[in-house]
Order: sequence, then C-alpha cells, then structure tokens
Amino acid sequence: MLQYLRIQNLALLEEVALDLESGFIAVTGETGAGKSILLGALQLLAGARADKSLIRQGAEVCEVEAALYLPESSVVHSLLEELELPPCEEGGLLLKRTVPRSKMPKVFVNGSLTTLTNLQRLGACWIDFHGPGEPQRLFGPDAQLELLDLYAGHDQVLLAYRERYRKWKHLRAEKESLLTETALSPDEAGFLRQQLARIDECAPSEEAVEELERDYLKVSRGQELIALARQLSEGLAGEGGVLDQVAQLQRAGRDLEQADASREPLVSRLRSLSVETEDLAHEFAAVADSFDLDPAEAEGIEARMNEWQDLKRRYGNSVASVIQARADMAHKLERQSDLKGSLERLDHEIANEEKALRAEGEKLRKSREKAASELSRKVKQSLPALGFRKSGFSAEILAEREPKAHGDSRCEFRFAPNAGQDLMPLNKIASSGEIARVMLALKTILAEVDDIPVLVFDEVDANVGGEIGRAVGERLAGLSGSHQVFCVTHLPQVAGLAGSHYRVDKEQQGKATRITISPLHGARKDRLEELARMLGDRKAKSALVHAEELLRE
Repeated sequence: MLQYLRIQNLALLEEVALDLESGFIAVTGETGAGKSILLGALQLLAGARADKSLIRQGAEVCEVEAALYLPESSVVHSLLEELELPPCEEGGLLLKRTVPRSKMPKVFVNGSLTTLTNLQRLGACWIDFHGPGEPQRLFGPDAQLELLDLYAGHDQVLLAYRERYRKWKHLRAEKESLLTETALSPDEAGFLRQQLARIDECAPSEEAVEELERDYLKVSRGQELIALARQLSEGLAGEGGVLDQVAQLQRAGRDLEQADASREPLVSRLRSLSVETEDLAHEFAAVADSFDLDPAEAEGIEARMNEWQDLKRRYGNSVASVIQARADMAHKLERQSDLKGSLERLDHEIANEEKALRAEGEKLRKSREKAASELSRKVKQSLPALGFRKSGFSAEILAEREPKAHGDSRCEFRFAPNAGQDLMPLNKIASSGEIARVMLALKTILAEVDDIPVLVFDEVDANVGGEIGRAVGERLAGLSGSHQVFCVTHLPQVAGLAGSHYRVDKEQQGKATRITISPLHGARKDRLEELARMLGDRKAKSALVHAEELLRE
C-alpha cells in the first residue's frame, strides 16, 4: 500500500504531504479543481513521461516522492534484485522523481539513482490505473491471458507446457541451423579432427591443469630455487657456517657446565641446536637435488604448457570452455558427416516433441476454457448492478496457428454495453466510464489473484447515479479489502463509502491560482459539507441530512 505521498511544484500545487491509509480512498472536488494532479503525481511515480510544463510557474523543480509498504510482494522484491537496485528494508519501497526546469530529470528507488525504464517496470508491479487516457493494463492480450491463468490456478499444467515448448523450440532451432550451414570442405573437416586430437591429447581437467601449472612453475623457476636451497644448505653446514659457529659455542658451553653443573640443561639445548642445524642443512640440500630436473622432462612440461595456453586462447580461458568447444566441434563434425541422416533424426525428434507439446497444449486450453466460462458468467452477473442491464461479456479462448510460449491458445476479453450490440474487444469500447466499470467488475472477481496492491479509478462513475452509483461504491469498498483503492469521484454515494476522503480545492489569490489537497476523514463536519455540496448545496439542511445518512450507512 501507499503510505506516504509528497508532491511539490506540480502544476498549480505548491506542496502537500499526505499520510495515507489502506482501503478505499475517495478524491473529490469541484469540476476543474485539479483532482487530476493527485493522479498525475502517481503516474509520475509509476514511470509516466514528464513534460517541463508540469513544473509550477515560478518554481525550478517539480518533485514527487512516496513510501510504499509491500511486505509480501515477492514480484517487486525479485524485480529489484534483477534491476540491481537496493532491496526493500522492512517491506518499504521508497520512490522519488525530480523534474528540474533546466537540468536532467532524476529517478531514485530506495535511495539509488536509476532509469525511467526501471521505474516503469516497477510501476507495473505496484499500481494499476483505470480511466481516460491512462495505461490500461488489462487491455493487453498478454495481461488478459495472465489473469485468466491466475484465475484458473493451473500453474503445474502451464509449467509442463512451457518445458515441452522449450525443448521443441531448441530442436527446431538446431534443425534451422543445420539447414543453413554450408557443408564442410575436406580441409575444414580435417582441421576440426586435428583440433579434436589436440584437445584429446591434452586431456584437460581441473586436476590435470593444476598439476601442469605446478610442474611448469617448478621448471620455470628451477635454477632460482636450486640456488636458494643450496645457499641455505651452505650457510648452515658449509665452511664458516652456522654449524661451525655452534660448535665453537658448544665448547664454551662445556666449560660453563664444568664450572657450574646446574647449567647443564642450557648446554643440552645448545647441543640440540647443533643437531637441528645439521638436519636443516641436509633438508635444504635435498630440496636443491629435487629441483634438478631431467632436461628432456623439463622440455616436455614446457611444451604441454604452451599447448594448453594456445587451446585457452582459441577456445576460452577455462577448462570448461575448452571442453565445451570440443563437444561443439565433435557435434558439428558428426552432423556434417551424415547431413541427411542428421536431418532425418531431428525431424523424428521434432515430430515426437511436437506431439507431446500439443497434448500439453490441449490440457492447458481445456483448463482455460473452463476458467473462461466461469469468469464470463461471474462478470455478466456483476455488470447489471454497475449500470449495464442488457450488456454482454465473454472471455474468449482463441486458437493460435502454431504453439507459442504461452500455449496454443490466447484469451481476449470482449464486451457489449447494450442489447443488440456485438461483443467487441475490450480496448475497442469508446466510453472511458464504461471501460472503468467493466474493469471494476473484473477486478472485483480477480481481486484474490491479481497482486497489484494499488488501484486507481477515474471516471468509474461517469454517466451513472442513484442506486448504480451506490453499487459502484460498494464494489470499490469490497475491492479495498485486498487492495488500496483510489477513486476520483463526483458521486456522494461513492465518496460516502470511502474509509479515507480527500478534497481538492482551487483558490484564487490575487493574480495567482493555487491548488490544495485536504483530508476530510478526520473532520466529520467538513466531510458532511463536502458530501452535501456533491448532493447540490453544502448549506442546505436536506443535503446535510442526506449526507449524514450516507456516512451512517
């Protein structure tokens, strides 16, 4: 849900900060008061394009920021990870957008600078607009099919189909590649065989390469290491070395022991030092001898290392990449050696996989048809209460000409607002008010499976009133049990059902015009007056009584 919204210098609005509640939020005001500014701020946070003309006259920058609480939105959290943006801390998503008059606009997500494209992708996850000129998420065939699949709850069927589709596409791509390949000349085939032999002779593995690198280091630094080891051995046991000096010290130690027998332990340690020094000298001499490699062996190690380095330069800087290159070359050689046989084998595999794919597609299509029938029935039952007494609605399942990633069928929502009219695709309906109410009917039914947390309805009550207006309000109130619902409305029947109520006012101050947004839900008197105004006269006693009844109901 959207918890906090701050708007600064947007159109005629100087600044406002709103602490928002969950549930149903009504936005009201006189015609032309500027109610669209609130929606415009939300659109900016959802990634809508911004024009410099949005900046309030006399100001240098327009700024909109929001804090959302999305503790269980795995879609948003996964997308943040994919976009390499900071994660939500304690479920909080922080959005900020600045539109300066003379500088580059900036977008921030959780304090990190990002792109408008990333903001748009996030916006599609947390907010959905329904109204004139707004991006209608449910208009897209992909979104309609996605919602139908969610409503059907056939995740495993869809997963099985997609796995089959992936295998089928891979085999078809392999065949296409083979058909477009130029036949290998004898020289090209010979070159591939030569490269295979080289790799096989090298027999690369992680263990073998590590051993080769150790041996090569030993060879390349052999003379240096031999000199160091011999220097250490000579320094310990050679003429004038440590061992000779210790021998002189031992003689002095024996004299000390004869003079003072209690010093025997110290002298004994000196004798041990002599033994240890001599042992170390032998060890270093052995080290020097161990580096004394046979010249032929050293040459062989250098040759193997040069061969391995050349293979890495050709086929990638790792054992895995060289092994994969060998497999690719062997596969290419095998296919080319019997092109006709390879094509026949692929055709057989493709036919088998397509048969299995179509079987999975049929299961998926039948499940969709069942879900579409149920959804159509429920939507048609909901429409009369929203002002469509003789309307029609159908979620049509249409066949694809060939299997696609989403299945061998697609979904199209169709609607007819009046009796005698043909059902038409949802995006062909002319009236934005009709569209918004159809969307409301769909959203009410799909509320449990559509995980977009914030819904915005504008003109949902266009051309309706009375009981139908009340029914619209009840649908919105019911929808707010699982979503945060914003509704710009002119109907008191709708506004009276909202848990939160904001009024937008336009004021003239000398030659300047300013817009304010005020919360009314904390002041019953102000809210009653606003409902009375919507009923016809904020001061009329009958209107105030009716407003009181609306709130009480």
